[in-house]
Amino acid sequence: MPVADYKTYCKMLDRAKENRFAYPAINVSSLTTANAVLKGLAESRSDGILQVSTGGGAFASGSSVKDMALGAISIAEHVHRVADRYNIFVALHTDHCQPQVLDKFVLPLVEETERRRKAGLPNLFNSHMFDGSALPLKENLDIAVPLLERCRRNELILEVEAGVVGGEEDGIKAEGAPAEKLYTTPEDMVEVARRLGSVPGARFLLAATFGNVHGVYKPGHVKLKPSILKDGQDAVENVYGKDARFYLVFHGGSGSLPEEIHEAIDYGVVKMNIDTDTQYAFTRAVADHMFRNYDGVLKVDGEVGNKKTYDPRSYLGSAEAAMAERVKAAVVALRGVGTTLCTAK
Repeated sequence: MPVADYKTYCKMLDRAKENRFAYPAINVSSLTTANAVLKGLAESRSDGILQVSTGGGAFASGSSVKDMALGAISIAEHVHRVADRYNIFVALHTDHCQPQVLDKFVLPLVEETERRRKAGLPNLFNSHMFDGSALPLKENLDIAVPLLERCRRNELILEVEAGVVGGEEDGIKAEGAPAEKLYTTPEDMVEVARRLGSVPGARFLLAATFGNVHGVYKPGHVKLKPSILKDGQDAVENVYGKDARFYLVFHGGSGSLPEEIHEAIDYGVVKMNIDTDTQYAFTRAVADHMFRNYDGVLKVDGEVGNKKTYDPRSYLGSAEAAMAERVKAAVVALRGVGTTLCTAK
């Protein structure tokens, strides 16, 4: 199916919230990783989200160019072309755009979508994330509100973050963040609802933090408090009514226990970001290929090696398959198997 349009994307999110499952949002940085996500989602009969970070976009544009917006456009255009071959819907999203790079990443992508809309073409991306979590909440929302208004005009969904996700991902570190910033307060969630709710007709997602930490950890290492989400949602409902409850995003989920994931979904999480685990699945397959074919991928002792084993397609194909399997495992964990809106067989 085509990349989801705005109405379909909204329906996806509404359905996830109503039926208590969540979509995996997988970071991609190349055509191969994008293809892996499409494969895993399609084999799970689950819709899902492909997302590009600033670093992923820069990588995709090539080491001589390092243009984060250009690389994101290249990946998105590829997905738009190949998505028709899959019997699911996917959405395209950008991840963790901090204030200092808005004019290099998200804003050029919004401008690209505006150009496409004037030409009668579908939106390039479906949603964008503004990560103003390092700022005081007022400054964060002072930037987010006009950005949300611009997104509304262009049928884009905006994701914002209140609170700080610990650890490091894609070069973004949260070192030195006060411990209390790792937990979004009910008061903060009410304020986010007040400010963003002032933009009539806009759709948005909130990445609220409840002890999340980016990176790789053994199960049980990260101490999550999903009850933080419940407390915040209840506070918002008490002030603004049930319809104001957030569509939440779960960042930093590596090493989370299944019961923690399910509890977070029960409190309104509809999107869970996944990057560390799929990176490992991809690289593990490449490493396995190299170890098993050491004397074929290298010209050892003056030999010529084996072209079939050092052809990048041989190990990248294995990496794509391995990453797709990890995507399928994520769909299972998020209760999403068989939930696609697509009726085509």
